[in-house]
Amino acid sequence: MREDRGPLPGRPPTNRQEALRKLLWIGIWLAFLGAPVTDLLKEEHTASATALGWLALVAFVGVYLALVFRHTARPFARVTVASMLAFLTGIAVATSLTLDAPWLVLFVYVSVGCGAVLPLPLARWAIPGATAVMALIGLTTRGDWGDFVPGLAIPALLGGFAMTGVRHLVRTTVELRQARATVAQLAANEERLRLARDLHDLMGHSLSLITLKSELAGRMLPDRPDQAAQQVADIEQVSRQALVDVREAVTGYRRATLAGELAGARTALTAAGVAADLPVTADLPPGLPPGAGEALAWVVREAVTNVVRHSAARRCAITLGECQTLDGRFLELKVADDGRGACAVTAGNGLTGLAERLSEVDGTLEPSAHKGRGFTLTARVPLL
Repeated sequence: MREDRGPLPGRPPTNRQEALRKLLWIGIWLAFLGAPVTDLLKEEHTASATALGWLALVAFVGVYLALVFRHTARPFARVTVASMLAFLTGIAVATSLTLDAPWLVLFVYVSVGCGAVLPLPLARWAIPGATAVMALIGLTTRGDWGDFVPGLAIPALLGGFAMTGVRHLVRTTVELRQARATVAQLAANEERLRLARDLHDLMGHSLSLITLKSELAGRMLPDRPDQAAQQVADIEQVSRQALVDVREAVTGYRRATLAGELAGARTALTAAGVAADLPVTADLPPGLPPGAGEALAWVVREAVTNVVRHSAARRCAITLGECQTLDGRFLELKVADDGRGACAVTAGNGLTGLAERLSEVDGTLEPSAHKGRGFTLTARVPLL
C-alpha cells in the first residue's frame, strides 16, 4: 500500500513519523529567530545577560512549539492557553526591553500564536494588540523605525491573521470529514432498511403460506394422507421459489456498478494520497452487451486496488469514452498511473479474472507496464 503522506488537518499524529513531519513544518518558521540568536552570538552583552537570553529563547521556543503543535490537534484548556500566551508575551517584552531591537521578532510569534489558538473574536483584538505593543517597544530601541514597520509589524499582522484563516480551514476540514462520516453512516442505515424491507416483501408471503400449509398438512395427515402429501408438495414448491427470490435479491445487492466503483475509487485514491483524475459521470452509451457495465466496474475496482497497493503512484487517471478501431466501435475504459510500473501481468494480480469477465461480454483487456513510467490497464467492450 502507498505510504501515508502525513496526518490529516486537525487530526493528531498517529505515529512518530507523522509527529516529526508536523514538527518539521512548524519548526521551519523558527528560522526567523536568527536575529536573537545572532545577537547572543555577538557577545555584546554581559555573561549573565547572555545566559538569561539563551534561557529565555529556549523557554520561548519550547512553549511556542507546545502551544501550536499540541493545541491544533488536541486543544488545551482555556486557562492553559491564556497562561502560555501570557508567558510568551512576557518573554517578548522583557527581552526586547533589555536586549534591544533584535528580540522584537518574538512578537511575530506571539501574534501567530494568538491567531492559532484564540477564538476569532479574541484574535481580532489580540493580534493588533501584540503588534501595537511591539511598535511601542520598538520606539524605545536603537533600531531604525522606518525599517522596523515593514520588517516586523506587517509580518506580525499578516502572520497572525493568516493563521486564523488556516485555523478556520482546519476546523472546516474536520467538520467536513465528520459530515462525510455521518452521511456514510446514514447511507449504510438506509441500505440496511432497504434490505430488511425487500427481504420482508420477498419472504413474508412465502413464509406465511408455508406455515399455513404446514398446519393444514398436519391436520390432514391422519385421515387424508393423499391431500396432506399434496400440501407438502406445495410447501416444497413455495420454499424453492422463495430460495430463488432470495438469491436474486442478494445477487442484485452484490452487483458492482460503474458509477459506484468510480465513487469508491475516488475515495480510495484520495485516502492513499494519490491525485485522482476521474470522469465526472459514468453514463454508459446504448448498444452495450448485457453485463458490460458490471465487467467495467470490476476493472475499475481491481485496477485502483493495484494502484493503491503496489504502484507508489502520485497520480491516477481514469478515462471512459468511445473509440474506433479496425475491429469496430468500442467503449474504452483506461486506468493509467505514473508509478513504478512494476505490476506484473500475471494471474496472481487478478488480471486473468478481469479478462475472463470481459470475454463474457466479448470485451478485451490490455495491460501495459513500463518500468519507472507507470502502468496502464485498458478495457474495451464492443458497441452493438
